[in-house]
Amino acid sequence: MTIELFRGCIRGCRFCQAGYAYRPVRSRSVGKLVEQGVRSLENTGYQEISMASLSTSDYRGLPALCDGLLDWCEPRSVSLSLPSLRADNFSMDIMHRVQRVRKSGLTFAPEAGSQRLRDAINKNVREEDLLESCRVAFEGGWNAVKLYFMLGLPTETDEDVLAIADLAYKVLATWKKHAAVKNRGVRITVSTSCFVPKPHTPFQWEAQVSMEEYSRRVRLLRGAMTAKAINYNWHDPETSFIEAVLSRGDRRIGAVIESVWRRGGVLQSWGEYFSLERWMEAFEECGVDPHFYAGRERSEGEIMPWETISLGVRREHLWHEREHSREGSLSPDCRHRCLACGAAKLLREGKCDG
Repeated sequence: MTIELFRGCIRGCRFCQAGYAYRPVRSRSVGKLVEQGVRSLENTGYQEISMASLSTSDYRGLPALCDGLLDWCEPRSVSLSLPSLRADNFSMDIMHRVQRVRKSGLTFAPEAGSQRLRDAINKNVREEDLLESCRVAFEGGWNAVKLYFMLGLPTETDEDVLAIADLAYKVLATWKKHAAVKNRGVRITVSTSCFVPKPHTPFQWEAQVSMEEYSRRVRLLRGAMTAKAINYNWHDPETSFIEAVLSRGDRRIGAVIESVWRRGGVLQSWGEYFSLERWMEAFEECGVDPHFYAGRERSEGEIMPWETISLGVRREHLWHEREHSREGSLSPDCRHRCLACGAAKLLREGKCDG
């Protein structure tokens, strides 16, 4: 079962719709979370509890929360799970707490291979942060790490793609140098997905790379990672293409969705049910060009279909962040300095649960 530690995120990654949609950050108290967690476990019988948020390791009361839950969970062999770890505030003390019942692998999401591109997307994580976190984990007995990236991010070059492979090999080298237990080997899993531009983000104006270009970058990256200890998984480009169309579609997409359904298209997020051919036939029937929505860069002044909905974040702020991405300029997180995006005004006006 899952408990939500806080709503929102302080980080401001420029590709992340949830990070903008759920502003401002609102946290639950440790006492309330322990109470909710224990009561939920008592009433459901689940054997694992996941502490979820957009950036779980940013929760300031995390050590106390882990201890409070473990007092009840450990005697009953109920394990704790920590998704959304950040490499720049990884804590071995926290990991030892949550792994007292069951040890699992570690997952980090650098999102981009090069520091230049991480700065462009405002993913304020440095290579040395990730390698230091891996060193601490390997010395602590961990031997499995998952790394998540996106391909097709705005301004990405082949050098940025190959930097993912370079980073994976540096993690492997870190294990060889610092692993406490080497007889079991190490498993480094690199996963990539295709970047999908989302409404209400600084990248809502960007174009998605074509399916052919994404596949080329996958082949480029796959050819650069040949070590047996590194396993590479990638998301198929077809579903990401449709996701981009639906993400930035207008009212005309409604007829397309109905046409897909009438053609038997259900559970489309499940790979075994998805059919790109069915979608393309529906686009043709409805006279809609999907590339108009997915593969086209918007101008600053273009009116977006979703702008009838306000999330509290000013359009000017989103465009300003998009310009920062082109400059490779970082924006500070909300705890250090308010960037006046507009979301805090919702709290003052009582328009969101604070």
